[in-house]
Amino acid sequence: MDQKAGQEKDNQQKEFVKAITPKSVDYSQWYIDVILKAKLMDYAPIKGFMAIRPAGYALWERIKEQFDRRFKETGHENAYFPMFIPQELLEKEAEHVEGFAPEVAWVTKGGDEILSEPLVVRPTSEAIICDFYSRWVQSWRDLPVLINQWCNVVRWEKSTRPFLRTSEFLWQEGHTCHRSEEEAEEEALKMLEVYRECIETEMAIPTVVGLKTDREKFAGALRTYTVEALMSDGRALQAGTSHNLGQHFARVFDIKFLDQDDQLKYVWQTSWGVSTRLIGALIMVHGDDRGLKIPPRISTYQAVIVPILTKKDREKVLQSVRELADQLKDVVRVKLDDREEYSPGWKYNDWEMRGVPVRIEVGPRDLEQGKVVVVRRDSGEKISVNRDELAAYLPRLMEEIQNDMLKKALEFRKANTNRGSDYAEFEKIMETERGLYLAPWCGDAECEEKVKDDTRATIRCIPFDQGAEGETCLVCDKKAEHSVYFARAY
Repeated sequence: MDQKAGQEKDNQQKEFVKAITPKSVDYSQWYIDVILKAKLMDYAPIKGFMAIRPAGYALWERIKEQFDRRFKETGHENAYFPMFIPQELLEKEAEHVEGFAPEVAWVTKGGDEILSEPLVVRPTSEAIICDFYSRWVQSWRDLPVLINQWCNVVRWEKSTRPFLRTSEFLWQEGHTCHRSEEEAEEEALKMLEVYRECIETEMAIPTVVGLKTDREKFAGALRTYTVEALMSDGRALQAGTSHNLGQHFARVFDIKFLDQDDQLKYVWQTSWGVSTRLIGALIMVHGDDRGLKIPPRISTYQAVIVPILTKKDREKVLQSVRELADQLKDVVRVKLDDREEYSPGWKYNDWEMRGVPVRIEVGPRDLEQGKVVVVRRDSGEKISVNRDELAAYLPRLMEEIQNDMLKKALEFRKANTNRGSDYAEFEKIMETERGLYLAPWCGDAECEEKVKDDTRATIRCIPFDQGAEGETCLVCDKKAEHSVYFARAY
């Protein structure tokens, strides 16, 4: 590379990096800069709403595809329910409506007509779906009901942030009915495991799973289970929840079935969901000061080919990379960037910003040598590969990148997880380092509330695999009932 070309590349890189605020300077602004620069979304004229641009929606499609496959493999079917809920239905379950009342969006007029009964834009669909289930379920032969829907919901949030907390977002919500509490509990835990496995396997995001406290559980639920992830600023994110609804909604909405013993019984229900906030998690777990880093399994493109063109060899290189793209399309999701209005250096930075796992550089010299240069987005490593070995090499490389990204995220979580029972130490860590803090808790809501008031940290979950035998509560001197994960959270 001559001096002039090298200077041009340096300038291009500086311009790209300058567009992103470093994480260390302002994490929140870094997050917004990455989202906007990578063209994942754009702000709508109404506060808290956004347009998801093609790059962002393609990510959601990949994530959705992975979850949807698993739902169907576990016997669930997709359906769709109305987005408007009559006020009367929402208000049937008091605890439920109280939990959502501050976030509800109301429709009071249709065309020129004032509605006789206001309608709610669904904040979640338990009320409307239970109304249908009360008619659909009559006999034990109708059970279990295993239905999921992909849709949008509206919650009028006061404080919003793209993908993480918006007034409208996309999600899936599973709603199931069962003959017994044991079956419902099995379902709730099964879907929790589906979430954990999918998020870790496909998105390379390590999680902790467990039970929510009564204070943090879903309004109207018997029990709420959660999948929690740690972001790179040390704050936790609730990545997905699964609820055992018990018979609360069944009794309110009269969902009964005639069992084999000729007795009328109420069904036992679950609901569970993940949303587009997973895109926010993806950005914050893996992204860096150059933009996105997307794990290969969910990346829209796994590899991008960038030709290095000269006047002399332009046609030869173009023909070669087009053939290469055609050869690779059956082994990886490949994109050929043959735009001639941009320089190779600009393209390098552009695709790094978008987080494509691998860049393949092909120039006249590479052509002569029968090689290509493969550049990893996760590590920046450059590898010279024989062209005739590339098709076999890339799938192995994708798995290596996927595993390395999960390993790096796991190492970060381990380094940012503390355990102890010293309240002063805990307060200091929550203020300075953040991260997860595993501590004994007596089970008293007053201690839980004190922690939140003092540190803004909450109990993220009561993990399944941690005990508290012989320990005393982090906050008071009472005997601990559980070990729990505390963290500040989004």
